[in-house]
Amino acid sequence: MKNVLVTGGAGYIGSHTCKALAQQGYQPIVYDNMIYGHPWAVKWGPLEIGDIQDYRRLSEVINQYKPIAVIHFAAFAYVGESVTDPAKYFRNNVSGTLNLMDCLKDHGVNQFIFSSTCATYGEPNQIPIREDHQQKPINPYGLSKLMVEKMLSDFSSAYGFKSVALRYFNAAGADPDGEIGEQHEPETHAIPLILDAIDTKEKTFTVFGTDYNTPDGTCIRDYIHVADLAQAHVLALEYLQQDGETIAFNLGNGQGYSVKELIVMAEQISGKKVNTKFGDRRPGDPDRLIGDADKIRSELSWKPQFANLEKILETAWNWHQRSHL
Repeated sequence: MKNVLVTGGAGYIGSHTCKALAQQGYQPIVYDNMIYGHPWAVKWGPLEIGDIQDYRRLSEVINQYKPIAVIHFAAFAYVGESVTDPAKYFRNNVSGTLNLMDCLKDHGVNQFIFSSTCATYGEPNQIPIREDHQQKPINPYGLSKLMVEKMLSDFSSAYGFKSVALRYFNAAGADPDGEIGEQHEPETHAIPLILDAIDTKEKTFTVFGTDYNTPDGTCIRDYIHVADLAQAHVLALEYLQQDGETIAFNLGNGQGYSVKELIVMAEQISGKKVNTKFGDRRPGDPDRLIGDADKIRSELSWKPQFANLEKILETAWNWHQRSHL
């Protein structure tokens, strides 16, 4: 069985990718410092606790398991926090990733799949956003991811270190089998926050802004099911295994849903009301963010299995009920 090192594999997207890897005959080796990871999410391979900034610990794990490739999720990912504490983001997301890349290069592991983000694009000039859109991030989180993409490009040219950068739009939903799902602390994603506010007076979901240039006045985002994201990582691994060149792909559904549409669908699926209030816009929130994923569809034959909002929310609601028993 071929081993794949999965940094941050005890987290939301990482754990779903570990399941997808196992289903395709790979053994995921989870490497996680467990700051945000969950032990219950590690089900398909061993857990090795360590930090990406720890070269010696990385070397031990690489020497033990001899992975064929690395899928790199380990990162801090709160946009607001990145603005107030950029040093934390550059130290971990940039310096930590450089340390990981150096360690892999030194051990002859030269296939790298990177969890990037649409935040590298910044304010969109066109919708949907294609991979050739200019990359001008507007926060340190997006900048930290763009810096890693630049490092990967230079490592490819200098060392033959091949990579696939996957620029996600909004990850959502949960494992269709109900084994794992989304659980962040603090939670900032719209769908779990909406589900938390169903049929309760204790928690309220805040809609930030109702005056956007959209049909219902709330901002529109591209939601992609986490299982479809996971499958894209497996396809990216197989692409590199077949001597694919360094490349970047968007991951989105190519269609957007507004915040109000999320609330309405959540109420339809649950049969209950979402406790909602309305607030002011947040600085820097564009009207629309929608990705064009035609490139990965055509080049890697990726096809989302959970492309509509109802399917995404059904799996999220099922997980929410299960995890809140």
